[in-house]
Amino acid sequence: MVFSSLSFIFRFLPVFLVLYYIFPAKSRNMLLFLGSLVFYSFGEPYYLFLILCSITVNFFIGRGMEHFEDKNSGRTLLLILSLLYNFGFLLFFKYTNFFIENINAALRLLEIPWRFYTLNLTLPLGISFYTFQIASYVIDVYLRKTDADRSFVSLGAYLCMFPQLIAGPIVVYSDIHDELRKRSVSGYGLDNGLKTFIIGLGYKVIIANRIGTLWNEVCTIGFESISTPLAWLGSFAYSMQLYFDFCGYSLMAVGLGEMLGFHMPANFRHPYIARSVTDFWRRWHITLGAWFREYVYIPLGGNRRGRARTVLNLLAVWFLTGFWHGAAWNFILWGLFIFVLQIIEKNLTLRWLNADNIFAKIFSHTYMIFYILVSWTIFAISDFKELGVYLNRMFPLGNTEGLFDLSDFKRLLADYAPLLIASIIFATELPERLFDRLRSRLIGIVVAFVIFWWSVYYLSIGINNPFLYFRY
Repeated sequence: MVFSSLSFIFRFLPVFLVLYYIFPAKSRNMLLFLGSLVFYSFGEPYYLFLILCSITVNFFIGRGMEHFEDKNSGRTLLLILSLLYNFGFLLFFKYTNFFIENINAALRLLEIPWRFYTLNLTLPLGISFYTFQIASYVIDVYLRKTDADRSFVSLGAYLCMFPQLIAGPIVVYSDIHDELRKRSVSGYGLDNGLKTFIIGLGYKVIIANRIGTLWNEVCTIGFESISTPLAWLGSFAYSMQLYFDFCGYSLMAVGLGEMLGFHMPANFRHPYIARSVTDFWRRWHITLGAWFREYVYIPLGGNRRGRARTVLNLLAVWFLTGFWHGAAWNFILWGLFIFVLQIIEKNLTLRWLNADNIFAKIFSHTYMIFYILVSWTIFAISDFKELGVYLNRMFPLGNTEGLFDLSDFKRLLADYAPLLIASIIFATELPERLFDRLRSRLIGIVVAFVIFWWSVYYLSIGINNPFLYFRY
């Protein structure tokens, strides 16, 4: 079940909220835990056992760590066992076939007749997200940044909390452990959270789903048949679809959390107005970046051990970031592309890109347009041959064949012009700033009402409703 579905909006959510608000405060964690398991079971009930095992194993490991005063061998052994268990399942379900396919490819190159069969595996919903969350819990207990949770239900509510179970934001246990013990729900929280949820729903359904059809049309035409302008238009459409899809879903999660009395971290801060790749990744998927910084980059030494070590640490972070996103080489290439640009910025261009003059501002935003469109193209196309064709269309390099057949480009540009303009406007901070000023006024209520029923209309007529991060 996804938030942008009629069954969630008109069935699950109203029933759950009524029960949640009438239940006594001390019983809400239990209701949240059980309700989240019901929510998860709508997607893949046969993987409920996996997430319940994750809660059980890490609950007892966390409690077990408290029996060791120092970071001695016993405490460290429990941490290692927990990390092997958590990341072992992630590696098995997400990357087993990737490794098998690459081993088979190497055997073919070596002309060795052996082959390994791939497994019929389905990636459990949300495993990339809840693995990172439970790992952060165990690591923080190990480092004594937080006490081990003494309630199985409380830890289960943290890990399974349905607003962020499928696609984040990645909520670190230490950030909400106080709210797991004591939180308040109010009419203001319900009202404010509902409006945030509606804005996210509008981003997802009205913008992302619809502009995604432009990218689908480009794919249907075939990369070898598109013109250079259409290739850039297609990349723009996919970039906007990805942003409004994931940002919208994150906003819905934050709004749902507020309705339940939790303050979840923001996951996006208008990344498309960034002036550097470095700044972009302070604004995009903020909780993922914070997780890698806290649990990978800093433990490796961060920038405290010299320039060469800093470069290696960043390489590790961006390799893992790319690999986390998917079991395919294009994701690794995508991560390395970001790494190279960040190294260039940190050592050469960042100060100039951030300069406070009109020329630097124009150049930095132009540079970011190229970065955004190229990087998300690499992200979108997993087949290297197809990716090469598409990039060749974007950058003809002397081959002008694709420059002049503009019929499809003109047709699609005319068809999607209002949506393209709207996506540019809403990617800036101006609309959200304006709505925040109007949020508590009558006009704010009217705007939210219109967005909600407009979204419901599109969902009711069966408009394309994918969620791009559903299987990451």
